Amino acid sequence: MATGKFILSEQDKARISEAVRAAEAHTRAEIVPMLVARSGLYRDAQHRAGLALALVVLTSLLMGEGFWASWRWQTVEAAWLLVAVLLSYAIGSWIGTFAPVIRAVTSSERLRRKVQLRAEQAFGQHNLSRTRQRTAVLLMVSLLERHVYVLPDSGIGSGIAPAQWNDVVEAVIAKVRENDITGGFCAGIERCGVILARVCPAVPGDNPDELSNRLLQEPS
Repeated sequence: MATGKFILSEQDKARISEAVRAAEAHTRAEIVPMLVARSGLYRDAQHRAGLALALVVLTSLLMGEGFWASWRWQTVEAAWLLVAVLLSYAIGSWIGTFAPVIRAVTSSERLRRKVQLRAEQAFGQHNLSRTRQRTAVLLMVSLLERHVYVLPDSGIGSGIAPAQWNDVVEAVIAKVRENDITGGFCAGIERCGVILARVCPAVPGDNPDELSNRLLQEPS
């Protein structure tokens, strides 16, 4: 899955909007797709990476002391050792800003929790609960964490088993693994529409489009 700044073309966004429109034709629920670059800052990942590299450098220098230091440590040698460790920490902290490193030093549970919190925050920020029967469903893809999260409003949540939402997540991931984010959203939205049509089917003559069909996209 791609990470960082990812810009979808207007054609891609139009495909996603059309997928939402088609899915909502059979349900009174409102499907809201959202793409974010990341769900957390993970500053502790930078700290861990810095400490890890500093420890590796310090250990290497001490083990190879005979090659660079005299039998009696001089002040200048201790100073160089300190500089090397501090520089290693700084470099490691910089390396810790990269997505693969963040994922490597952060537990999958914490990544998942960050995405969940980001989805809940977005639900409130964009006032998705304003539908008449609280039938909005947020489908969010978070790139850095490589996670997909489905957040239904209270009017839907209890009527659908978690395993069914997992089907939606898997539909998105299957395409996203092929670097087809647009296809992933379309597949997930289509699957959402099938599930929602069973739980809250559209009412002929009374199925207003209460929320925008456009993709919500935020850099962080």
